[in-house]
Amino acid sequence: MIVHDAFRLELDFFAQQPVRIEPLQEQLSSDAGLLLFRQLDEQVSFTAGFAAQLEDSRRAPEHSPLEMVRSRLYGVLAGYEDQNDHDALRGDAVFKLLAGRSPNDDDLASQPTLSRFENSVSPGSLLRLEEWFLQRFVSIFESAPKRLTLDIDVLDDPAHGDQQLTLFHGYYGQYQYLVRAITCAENDLVVLPALLHGTAHATLGAAVEIERVVTAIRQRFADLPIHLRGDSGYAAPAMYEACERLRVEYTIGIGMNAVLRRNSEELLQQAVACYEQTGQPQRLFTGFYYQAGSWPAPRFVVVKCEAHAQGTNRRAVVTNRPGAAVLPQGVYEEYAARGESENRNKELKCGLAIDRLSDHRYMANCFRMFLHCGAYNLLTHMRHRIAAPPPNAGELPPEAQTGRDRRRQFNRRRAADPLGEGHACTWRTMLIKVAARIKVTARCVRIFLSGSWPYLPYFRAVGERLLSG
Repeated sequence: MIVHDAFRLELDFFAQQPVRIEPLQEQLSSDAGLLLFRQLDEQVSFTAGFAAQLEDSRRAPEHSPLEMVRSRLYGVLAGYEDQNDHDALRGDAVFKLLAGRSPNDDDLASQPTLSRFENSVSPGSLLRLEEWFLQRFVSIFESAPKRLTLDIDVLDDPAHGDQQLTLFHGYYGQYQYLVRAITCAENDLVVLPALLHGTAHATLGAAVEIERVVTAIRQRFADLPIHLRGDSGYAAPAMYEACERLRVEYTIGIGMNAVLRRNSEELLQQAVACYEQTGQPQRLFTGFYYQAGSWPAPRFVVVKCEAHAQGTNRRAVVTNRPGAAVLPQGVYEEYAARGESENRNKELKCGLAIDRLSDHRYMANCFRMFLHCGAYNLLTHMRHRIAAPPPNAGELPPEAQTGRDRRRQFNRRRAADPLGEGHACTWRTMLIKVAARIKVTARCVRIFLSGSWPYLPYFRAVGERLLSG
């Protein structure tokens, strides 16, 4: 517990009487909402499973790997993404409880200790963490799903100094890593993350990872339909061939070229003519077989042609989905829904600061990446556990709605179920960042919250939902 000198500040901005500020020498914390995540963690053995993958080669360690994993992972959830933050948090009563210590016990690990821990992680531990992420995803399903949709994408991770394997990327204009994540559209979980060097092509090792994921899924659910989506960075023969060999449906973006433009020019002109006649934006779709020079056989390509006030636009995807020739628009719009996976990547980067990989060693930064992805997956588990969406007001199920109906249902859910759909910043505002007074007695550890806190009903509802099973 950090004890500060007594002082008093007297402010005079309030005309009626002075405003006096002075420290209270009690156990206080500003992150009491993390205790509910710790309860969920205990129920699903999340951080315990994560830490079990790590070797601990230190002699007589004062702080266990599990304790330090919990300090760092919960710190990321609460917005403390850097090791330096823990020099202040190590005496926090709530963080001690999260790590398995009494608020009256000795302080948690300091920044230098955490740094040595992260830098001591071995390649074998990182490989076991990869497998743990994958096997945990497969085991999360109580029964066989009807189908699974996997999205693969990369996000840039700018360097914060002299990190190993950070290289200058011309497109992003910075020294960086690339984080690649395979995510699941059905439950938003990160299935398998990877940290690539700064100038790596998006497809580096991607086909091998897709095969690894598909094999793990099919070992439990044989013949389960799997669909892979990726942007044009994955438009490579190795990706198509891997999917075809694994019996995986795929829809992957492909850059427009002279042949694709020529084959879709008539449809584009038709869209332009309709727009000029009606004044309404036009979206028309076509599909045809096309064979690039590096392909052993033709593959089906769907092209979207748009005409609107900003001009014209064409986009294309290559796919092996059945029915693409009959309903090319449906194939393309289902591919466009991968924008949600891009939102998950944005949440990883902007909400959970996965771009804060500032250790010098590559392997230490790879471990940090797993910590941030772990924090994201724990948050996703919590969303699923407490979600209470309102009844669907439309005739179609939410996933089949489009346009205004889809937006209207989204707004209704955001109002009625803000935590079930909430990003990390929403959880911090409405649940995690709550002041508490902590008192340790002979019988229990008591947590006192403000009765006038406006989000107290959410805290109570989430706690009751967790405890009800």
